[in-house]
Amino acid sequence: MKNLKERLKSGEVVHGCWLNSGSALDAEIVGKAGFDWINIDLEHGVGMEHDLPGQLQALSTSSATPLVRVEALVRQRVGGALDLGAQGIIFPMIRGLEEAKQAASFMRYPPRGVRGMATLTPAVEFGLSFEDYFQQEDQRLLGVLQIENTEILEHLDEVAALDAIDVLFVGPADLTLSLGVFRQYDDPLFLDAIQQVQKAAEKHGKTAGVFMPHLGEYSKYYDLGFRFIGCGSDSIFVMQGALNMVKELEASRTSSENS
Repeated sequence: MKNLKERLKSGEVVHGCWLNSGSALDAEIVGKAGFDWINIDLEHGVGMEHDLPGQLQALSTSSATPLVRVEALVRQRVGGALDLGAQGIIFPMIRGLEEAKQAASFMRYPPRGVRGMATLTPAVEFGLSFEDYFQQEDQRLLGVLQIENTEILEHLDEVAALDAIDVLFVGPADLTLSLGVFRQYDDPLFLDAIQQVQKAAEKHGKTAGVFMPHLGEYSKYYDLGFRFIGCGSDSIFVMQGALNMVKELEASRTSSENS
């Protein structure tokens, strides 16, 4: 999986972003930018499952590891994304230990899990590399569990100990909402929660991750030990680019009119 798991185990910081437009062309463009990982968002993005093959194919020639955030904790959806070539799954809004165990089980073939077997899929080059894929699934696939509510905070130690979970990934907006301090990212309740996440991950040799609201938060999370860091999305990149161009054009017109 382009060595992402090994890089995380060595303590390296890896950077990523979101794809939420459903566009394969956007996926190809963002894939060329140099991110370590890119997440195709099926939970809140406008893209649907039928958009997934094209986006994964567009990312297949990039250096970024393609991940998929599934919209529901359903075995077939997780397995389907993996069969299409996703090299990791992000599980949103997990509530409690039993759901975390379910998520972990969807990442592995029997007897260690309940993932369905398919041998002629894009993930295994339509059968050409199945044996290698089957033997190394635990080294290839990244399990990312989102920490977004108070229920999961009560089980951080048990969740971090699960075999197929590699990253405990904080969703700041949802977690602050659940804590009753929505978007108050410096509130003691939130700061205590994210420190608990990092300590649980470190204790079990896993990685703490976060999707930052803005780049100004980078040093805070880095200093706390977070090493799987996401920021931005394809739609944000387009909007920011458009806004910046409008500002530049307006400034140029004003300058020309006053000269």
